[in-house]
This record gives sequence, structure tokens and C-alpha cells, in this order.
Amino acid sequence: MTITQKPVQQETAPLTAERLLLDLTEAERARMERVESVLPAIAAASSSADALGEFPPGHVKLLGDAGLLGLVVPEEYGGLGGGLRDLAATTYALGTVCGSTALAFFFHCSASSRGLLPLAAAEAGLYSDDEVPVVRAFAEKVLHMMGTERRCLANFASEAVKASNANVLINTLATRTEGGWLLEGEKSFGCLSGTADYYLVTARRADVDGLDGLGLFLVARDTENARPRSRWNGLGMRASNNNGLIMESAFVPDDHALTIPGGFTRATQMSRGSWVGNQVAIAAIYAGVARGVWDYAMERTMSATFADTGKPIASSPMHQVLIGEAEEALAEAHLWLARQIALEASDPPLLPKPAVVASWKLAKGAICERSHEVALHALKMCGTSGAQMDNTIGRAVRDTAMGLVQAFPAERGKLDLAKTIVEQEGWAGLTTPDSFGK
Repeated sequence: MTITQKPVQQETAPLTAERLLLDLTEAERARMERVESVLPAIAAASSSADALGEFPPGHVKLLGDAGLLGLVVPEEYGGLGGGLRDLAATTYALGTVCGSTALAFFFHCSASSRGLLPLAAAEAGLYSDDEVPVVRAFAEKVLHMMGTERRCLANFASEAVKASNANVLINTLATRTEGGWLLEGEKSFGCLSGTADYYLVTARRADVDGLDGLGLFLVARDTENARPRSRWNGLGMRASNNNGLIMESAFVPDDHALTIPGGFTRATQMSRGSWVGNQVAIAAIYAGVARGVWDYAMERTMSATFADTGKPIASSPMHQVLIGEAEEALAEAHLWLARQIALEASDPPLLPKPAVVASWKLAKGAICERSHEVALHALKMCGTSGAQMDNTIGRAVRDTAMGLVQAFPAERGKLDLAKTIVEQEGWAGLTTPDSFGK
């Protein structure tokens, strides 16, 4: 009897993204190979970028040449056609080598929601026949900028003023003028300030009350009377150019604005998770940083040996305890992250939107707290000689600390979930001064 053996298929090299998502499709893997190609250059620049507190100017071209500025833009608009899984896998992979670059890249990619969500809302019939052409024109402009033109966008919503009942209070004012709008206000948080080609700004119309007055505006970087707010000397994520934005009667032409009353809020109804969606990709950054620093700590303590026994430093009882605890924390961060990605990216949906949002309120804090724990364990693993500001340990401890406060702390997420369960009401995504008490 003749036995015919099938040829053994050559296994493809594992990608960094596959440490988070084990089931990449062929198309996703092709996109992640593009990501893998830029990691060495981004890693090489990470130390100096952190020390200078500046986003490396060459990174925009690097990401653009790889097609990654259009990662989550549909192919019909010149993008790569990726989705949330691609975005989270990419920010995770970038986070393993440079948290700042990953955060800045997320803020660029998040601008795509200002194109995708309005188009989805138009498809769902949430706009009138007269409104659809206006909505479509703005949404497609955003997507073509990111995909076809490979422009870098920065998404600006957050402001220094706060409200007790919402994540973001929009105080920036848009006043009608001939041929467009004049923007007056100050944005306190948003990466790529001074670097992006356009700032995608959320502001409220002066003539429309409440959330219906919220609109979207594309502010060119060289717009007169628009400038970075101040140099941000942050604890971590220092090279993300998170310098804010000041606008003092900055002019935005009509074709660079979407100001239909209620148009923005109708678009946000189409998000799968939080109020604008994709927020889980921010948490992926911190899990990526944790993965990167833990690999560094393990390699360092496995390659260094005790002088008397010749055994690896990692073999000591103290290190064994740290390894077990860190591996547990890292696994928990990855499990929470993978679960939330599945909830927000599954088609058809696995759970109703309120349940997905409730899960996110816990997941964000759990992922970021576990990631910071891993960085602290890496610090202890490597001891005094490894505790340097400008190495992987120093950056990871500081970068993951930012995850504890960015967007919302774990404590706020837990309280918001409890409030939602007990009172069926939680914090809003956005609010405006004239919405107070309504």
C-alpha cells in the first residue's frame, strides 16, 4: 500500500498583532504586515522622542508610505479597508515599541469616525433628503483626506472646562460669518498638535441650543488665528504632541464644516460601543506597552546570570513570584481587551449596545490598571540598574500611568456602571453649557 503524505505547509512568521488576536483573517494579516514593517523604525526613535517630548516628524511619512494613515478608511476612499480589529491590533503593536506613537496614531485614526458614522447614519435614514448630500460631502472629504490624500488628521474634542455629568464639555463656539464659520475656543487634549495637516474640531453653534448645536470643523494647520495651546510636559506619552489648540476667530469655510442641527448627535447613534466608538483601541495601547516592557524584562533577567551559580537572575524566588503575578496581570489585560474588541466588532452584534457600553466601563479600567501593574513588576524584575528614565522600563512605567487617568479612571467607570444599573442613568459622552439642567 502506498501512503501519500501531504506536504508540510511552511508556517508564516508570527506578527506582533497576533499576540492579541489569534484569529487574524488573511486580509487583516496583510494589513498587520504593513504595521510590522514600520515597528523597527518607530522603536529606534522611541527613546529620543520621549526625551525631547516631540512626535518624530518623519513618522507621518513613514506611516503614510505604508498606507497606514488610511488603515480604517474604506478602499473606495483610498484606504486599506480595516476595521476596529485592525485598529486595536495596530495600536497594540505600536504600543509594544512606542506608546506615544501609538496614541498619536489612534487620534489620527479616530477622525475616521467623523466620516464613517455620518455615512452610516445617512444609510440608516437618520437624515432628511435635503441633509444627506451635505452630510455625505463632509464625510467623504474626511475619508478621502485620510485615504486617497494620505493626510494626517488630529481629532480635537476635550476641553479644560469640565462638567459633572459628562466626559467632555464642549465650550468652543462657532459663529456664522460670510462663507463659513469663526471658531473661538481652547482644546486642552488632542495629539499631533502642530503636526497634523488638519485638526478635526468639535464645536457648538452659537445660534443653536444644546447638543443639537454640535458641529464638526476641519481646521487647517496653517489657519490664521489657530495655534497650539502650550507645550505639554507630560509624565508619560510625552512624544504624542499633545499640545492642545487655541482658536481666536479662526475661519473655517463652509465646505470644511458639518453644522446641520442635530447632525453630529444623530451620527453618534451609529457607534457600536462608547459614544464615538473605537475607544477600546486606546486601551490596546497600554496593553501593548505592557507586553513590550514585560518582554524586555524577561529577556534582561533571563540573559543575566548570578556570579556564583550561573543561573539566570529570573530563577530567584523573588523573580519567580514577580513572573507569576505579572503573567497573570498581562493575561487579564489581554482577556479584557480581546473580549471588548469582540463585543464591539462582531457582526452580527453579540450583545445590545447598552451591554457593550457597560462592559467598556469596566474593561477600560481593568486593562489599564493591569497594564500598569505589569510595568511595575518589570521595574522590580530589573532592579536599580534597570530603573532609568530613558529606557524601556522608565517609559513603560510612565506611559502606563497615563492609562490610569486618560478618558476616565477605573473608579469612575465602576461608579458609572453602578449608577447605570441602579438609576438607569450614567455619564454622557458630550454636553454643552446650555444643556445644563436639561
